[in-house]
Amino acid sequence: MPLLKDSELILNPDGSVYHLNLVPEDIASDIITVGDPDRVEQISKHFDSISLIKHKREFKTVTGIKSGKRITVISTGIGTDNIDIVFNELDALVNIDLKKRAIRDTHTALNFYRIGTSGAIQSSIPLNTFLVSTSAIGLDGLMHYYDHKNPKVFSDFISNHNLPFNAYMAFADQKLARYFIESGFYPGVTITATGFYGPQARELRLRSHAKKTLDTLEGFTYDQQPPTNLEMETAGIYGLGNLLGHRCISLNAILANRKTGEFSSKPKKTVEELIERTLELILSRN
Repeated sequence: MPLLKDSELILNPDGSVYHLNLVPEDIASDIITVGDPDRVEQISKHFDSISLIKHKREFKTVTGIKSGKRITVISTGIGTDNIDIVFNELDALVNIDLKKRAIRDTHTALNFYRIGTSGAIQSSIPLNTFLVSTSAIGLDGLMHYYDHKNPKVFSDFISNHNLPFNAYMAFADQKLARYFIESGFYPGVTITATGFYGPQARELRLRSHAKKTLDTLEGFTYDQQPPTNLEMETAGIYGLGNLLGHRCISLNAILANRKTGEFSSKPKKTVEELIERTLELILSRN
């Protein structure tokens, strides 16, 4: 197998991957991703001990021990453009021999748990609900650059409703999704947008053209479920995670309901409760 060129697999002088500044021994097999670097500390404060703290750009990484289990928490920043960086570089740490610059013969699968915030687009979903994304629809176009194939039902929907040709659909790890649903999480179909304001049809001083697309998508159902919520990373995580052979799940604290116009009166408390519940379930699963 040909070696990876310096321009493709970019390493720092200490041998760490370029953006994350990590080496293979820095990470655990269970990885929690968050958008906000400050949320890394919200999670790692629950660890019994911490063995690693690294911070470069928006990417902050902490690895530690919780109840005997090694866990890594990393901030991705907001958006699937950053997911493209984080997932490719984390995968490289376990599936590429960085010193030899060669893909390993044996594949290693990581477990990814996204903890994030989201807004519901169904009036029936209460604020402060914990929602697990069983699947995600990406309007960001990231997977258009990879060998990703949409399920036929979604490809047909795109064609019949004149949606963006590079919209895509990707799925959670089924076992992880079932585990969190059985643990009381609301199952949902998540829409991943390219931004927070216009792409999610929010209007302050500028008019958004996204409402028509979002209204159209609300008419799509998968396994008899319509889209439930909006955020900015899940589809990219699922799309890349599946292609790279990792197990991924996205867990959402519903802080807003776009249909009713409400926003949570206790966002920090809700996120903290989601963090505690997720850690509990990660530990219970193993």
